Amino acid sequence: MKTKITELLGITYPILQGGMAWVAEYHLAAAVSNAGGLGIIGAASAPPEVVREQVREAKKRTSQPFGVNVMLMNPNAPQVAQVVAEEGVAVVTTGAGNPGKFIPMWKEAGIKVIPVVASVAMAKMMERAGADAVIAEGMESGGHIGEQSTMTLVPQVVDAVQIPVAAAGGIADARGFAAAFMLGAQAVQMGTRFVVAAESIAHKNYKERIIKAKDIDSEVTGRSTGHPIRVLRNQMSREYLKMEKQGATLEELETLTLGSLRRAVMDGDLKGGSFMAGQIAGLVKQENTCKEIIDEIMAGAEKLLK
Repeated sequence: MKTKITELLGITYPILQGGMAWVAEYHLAAAVSNAGGLGIIGAASAPPEVVREQVREAKKRTSQPFGVNVMLMNPNAPQVAQVVAEEGVAVVTTGAGNPGKFIPMWKEAGIKVIPVVASVAMAKMMERAGADAVIAEGMESGGHIGEQSTMTLVPQVVDAVQIPVAAAGGIADARGFAAAFMLGAQAVQMGTRFVVAAESIAHKNYKERIIKAKDIDSEVTGRSTGHPIRVLRNQMSREYLKMEKQGATLEELETLTLGSLRRAVMDGDLKGGSFMAGQIAGLVKQENTCKEIIDEIMAGAEKLLK
């Protein structure tokens, strides 16, 4: 399926995998790219040399394009940005900030730059800064979220910029894919669906938690801190929301969440882990390979779009 984004990135299908911290490492990224999508390594707060190693491992496993997601809140972001340029990955996606100062370096290295945006203003700013495309991410998605839904954000971003737009947030099947294209998107990005991929290193408890999730099982923590995060409810999220209600400081809240995502992904800690997942988790019913996920979505989308 040809779109402006498949042509821009040299991929077969307009499906991007979210750059999820701890989950999106080289096994998953390579599997998604080998299945015709765009796999992405989530650099998160990893040290620069770990990111370099991840990129090199992915290159051993796929000859297809893949990307790295650079989280700009990470104190190491400048060094990670440098590593990405040195290693010559095909694509960089960015989150949690403005990548403007790194874009010239990435473009010089021949890297396509696709920031994740949660508003029209940010999309326009990224276009002016030289981004090749943007990912408009609605608040249905897991992890760090903005305020607008995918349904309202995507068409407004599409109308506001000339560069291609990918849609993210609340997409896990062919219907979501087709709906995103009706809104004007040229690709979709999915996170939650790929957490439960066979090639994902996420702990079986994390995958089970998503597979068993109901439509109302996600909630948003951190609104009081200005960093809202969507997670599946558990003992930790309930405790966090209770502390927020009581006016706890950011420092107090951070003592509760420090290392909680790693505990969820690596240890499967059902009580104290942060199980980041989107509202669409209730639709995800089983573990599949990346190829099965992408093939199923593309086959269904083709029928729907016709």
